[in-house]
Amino acid sequence: MATAHVKRAFKFRFRPTDAQAVELLHTFGCVRKVYNLALEARAQACTRQERVDYIQTSAMLTAWKKTEELAFLNDVSSVPLQQCLRHLQVAFTNFFAKRARHPRFKSRKKSRRSAEYTASGFRFREGKLTLAKMTDPLDIVWSRPLPAGAKPSTVTVSQDAAGRWFVSMLCEDPAIVQLPATDTAVGIDVGLNHLLTLSTGEKIANPRHERRDRERLALAQRRLARKAPGDGANRAKARRKAAKIHARIADRRRDHLHKLTTRLVRENQTLVIEDLTLRHMVKNRSLARAIYDAAWSQFRSMLEYKAAWYGREVIAVDRWFPSSKLCSTCGTLADKMPLDVRTWTCDCGTRHDRDVNAAKNLLAAGRAVAACGAGVRPQRSSPSGQSAMKQETSRREP
Repeated sequence: MATAHVKRAFKFRFRPTDAQAVELLHTFGCVRKVYNLALEARAQACTRQERVDYIQTSAMLTAWKKTEELAFLNDVSSVPLQQCLRHLQVAFTNFFAKRARHPRFKSRKKSRRSAEYTASGFRFREGKLTLAKMTDPLDIVWSRPLPAGAKPSTVTVSQDAAGRWFVSMLCEDPAIVQLPATDTAVGIDVGLNHLLTLSTGEKIANPRHERRDRERLALAQRRLARKAPGDGANRAKARRKAAKIHARIADRRRDHLHKLTTRLVRENQTLVIEDLTLRHMVKNRSLARAIYDAAWSQFRSMLEYKAAWYGREVIAVDRWFPSSKLCSTCGTLADKMPLDVRTWTCDCGTRHDRDVNAAKNLLAAGRAVAACGAGVRPQRSSPSGQSAMKQETSRREP
């Protein structure tokens, strides 16, 4: 039975013409300008103890367009400008609900270049996408087909730091169906020596994507550091070279995690993981780079939304559960378990592999949680939200 109204983002590369590139870059700049102006207006209103929401900022945008200083806002489509005001409203809603930090101003050099168009801001006919204010359709590289009869509800155009252009189309995907229920369950222990260790005893190697390109990345970053700040063209060229290496690392990591999470969700009905606090773990400077490269948070996010798609269950065991120190055979709790201890022998005579033992304990704790609901923190709400799906499904899923 298909999951009702499941939307996913289909992301493709495209090659803009010179005129399209100029138009899109101008649009990105206007989106950033409007966002910052609205954020400043809301901040000033807050100091006066006044309330400003999307409706007020939309009226401000109309007034800004009539001024001589901001008349250039009329040169681009109004749709992405209105959308950035809606994004700002969502950002403040999440901030007041304590789900995110306070919105920050967008930087010209560091912020993501993107613009979102709703249905009134684009035309999609016969496989050709044309944006507002443009006469020619985008030259999209169709790396995979859209679902039959797909009608995008929103289109997001972006350019990454490596200079690559992307278009992401949010569509309903009828191909996502609930998988047949099974009685299989697996405990998953994340690590650095091995990316994952399963309660079945299987260990999945850590590809260490960043380490493979570390020398090339270091060389590119040294060359960038030697460029003077005023050396515009050469500095921009060196920055793009370093960004291309970063992008290649991220693409390989994302592809590997997609294949891995898809396999785990298809094979298991229940998946038990540990609720780690990565922001504290990365404070260890000797491990921070390796932890970021392992992308445990991205792995969890993918696992959760795919489980929501396919009718599986992800259980996150409390981070304080002593999975490594607890004997999975007799339940004895060891006093200490330093990180350098990879194997240990319990008083009952059982010799444990540290990671396999932890995965077995996580599975047992997850089953207890499923039975009585104790000892676990609530699952994050992101799997049911479309935002997580938009962010994480834009790449091709195997």
